[in-house]
Amino acid sequence: MQWWCAAQGIPWSWSWRAYPGVWIFVALLGLAYWRFTRNTHVPPQRRTRFALGVATLWIALDWPVGALGAGYLASIHMVQFLLIALLAPPLLIAGLPTAALQRAASVRGVSRLRPLSNPLIALLAFHAIIIATHWPGVVDGLMGSQLGSLGLDLSWLLGGMLFWWPVISPVPHRPRFPFGVRIGYLIVSTVLMTLPYVFLTFAQLPFYATYELAPPVGGLSAGEDQRIAGLVMRLGGGAILWTAIGVLFWQWYRAENALEV
Repeated sequence: MQWWCAAQGIPWSWSWRAYPGVWIFVALLGLAYWRFTRNTHVPPQRRTRFALGVATLWIALDWPVGALGAGYLASIHMVQFLLIALLAPPLLIAGLPTAALQRAASVRGVSRLRPLSNPLIALLAFHAIIIATHWPGVVDGLMGSQLGSLGLDLSWLLGGMLFWWPVISPVPHRPRFPFGVRIGYLIVSTVLMTLPYVFLTFAQLPFYATYELAPPVGGLSAGEDQRIAGLVMRLGGGAILWTAIGVLFWQWYRAENALEV
C-alpha cells in the first residue's frame, strides 16, 4: 500500500495509520448498541442490519475511501456522502428493536426531540444539510483539517438519521404517514437532489479549491472529477432512494393483501 501512495502522490500519513479515531468510533457504536439493547430481545436480522450499517460507516471513513475523499477526489468524497448519509442510517435504524425504541421515547429528554422527526422538518433539514455541506466555501473551509472533515461526516450522519427516521422507525407512530406518503416523501427527495447534481455536473469550472489544488489521482482533472462526483450523486443517490421506494411498495402490497385475507 505504501508504494501505491507514493505512486499517486498521496502522503502515507493519510493511510489507515492516521485513522485510529475511525476504529474508536466504530467500537463506540457497537458499545452503545449493546447498552441500548441489553435488556431487549433482538432478532438476529436486526443485529445484522445494524452491523451492516456500522460496516458501511467504517468503509466510508477508513482507508482508502476516507483518505481519498478527505482531500484528493471530489468523486470519492461524494461516495462518502452516499455511504454516510443515505446508506448507513437506514441500516442503523432498521437494526434498532421496537421495544427499546419505545422505552427510549418515554424518557423526557428524548421525547422533547420528537418534533425533529416530523417528516416535513426532517426532509427540509436534510436537504439544507446537503446544500450547506456541498457549498464550496464550507467544503474548502472545513476539509483543511481532520476536525473539520469530521464535522462534515457527522453532519451527514445526523442528517441522514433525521431523514430516514420517519420512513423506517416505528417510534413515534405516525398514522398520517402511511406507505403512500412515505413513497412520495422519497420521490420528492430524488427531485430535490437534482439541484446540487446539476451544479456539479454542468459547471464550467471546478467549485472546490481543495480538490482543484490536490495532486492528481488516476489521471483525472479537477473538472472531470467534479463531473463524476455529480453523476455519483445522481445515479448512486437515485439507486438508493428508488430501491427504498421499491421496498416500501412491496411492504405496502403485502400489508394490503394481509388485510384482505
